[in-house]
Amino acid sequence: MSYRLVILTVCVVFGLLGLYTLQHTTQSRETFSSATLKMGSSGKDVYELQGRLKALGYFNGKVDGNFGDSTKNAVTWFQWKFGMKSDGIVGGKTKLKLWNATKDWKPTAEDLPPTTGGNNNTGEGTSSGGTDKLPASNNLGFTEKDLKFMANAVYGESRGEPYEGQVAVAAVIINRVKSPEFPNTATGVIFQPGAFTAVADGQIYLTPNDKAIKAVKDAMSGWDPSDGCLYYFNPDTATSKWIWTRPQYKTIGKHIFCR
Repeated sequence: MSYRLVILTVCVVFGLLGLYTLQHTTQSRETFSSATLKMGSSGKDVYELQGRLKALGYFNGKVDGNFGDSTKNAVTWFQWKFGMKSDGIVGGKTKLKLWNATKDWKPTAEDLPPTTGGNNNTGEGTSSGGTDKLPASNNLGFTEKDLKFMANAVYGESRGEPYEGQVAVAAVIINRVKSPEFPNTATGVIFQPGAFTAVADGQIYLTPNDKAIKAVKDAMSGWDPSDGCLYYFNPDTATSKWIWTRPQYKTIGKHIFCR
């Protein structure tokens, strides 16, 4: 009887350990992909790596998405400080340790990859029109940087929505910039903690297509299909109970826009 109890106990312990490992591996993949990062690597994961290392004070270089000597030195230092093998190679163990050390980290505009050009690491979305040409009727003083990140946000939040709905999402960002209740810059609004799902789940990294860019330009030019709304949500996916308390004004596509 005691032998069976020992076997059962061992099985339970290993089962719980497996669940713990799976849970934490899943958490680490909420941001990083499963790719191993090392000298010569580049792309979104390296931006993420450099941004998190910089937040901890290990990396002082430019967040440029290129894994060079300075990034390797930062990784090696981090690994040594946290009792890991200091080889400068970022595998699953290092990613998990870094994620746990920077759970509250949020990317700023400087931590994000540039979105001009065609392809990106995910293979989603292309743009041939560029994001560097502001509309002639831009009377709110938006910059080319604002246009770029607004297009990223619109693409990440609403690329499956009708065009009017995409313009409305861009208009909500602009309405928040104009409102005293929110940050007074486009990037401040977009990267406000908890404000946009695309920032939380990483879709802000995707390269916007021409449709998303045009939607932002139309909103900058004064078109506001939301009629001044400050909020929107998808009732099929919304998890916030608070958003349901907002006065609902109109529905465009799958999004309900609120005052």
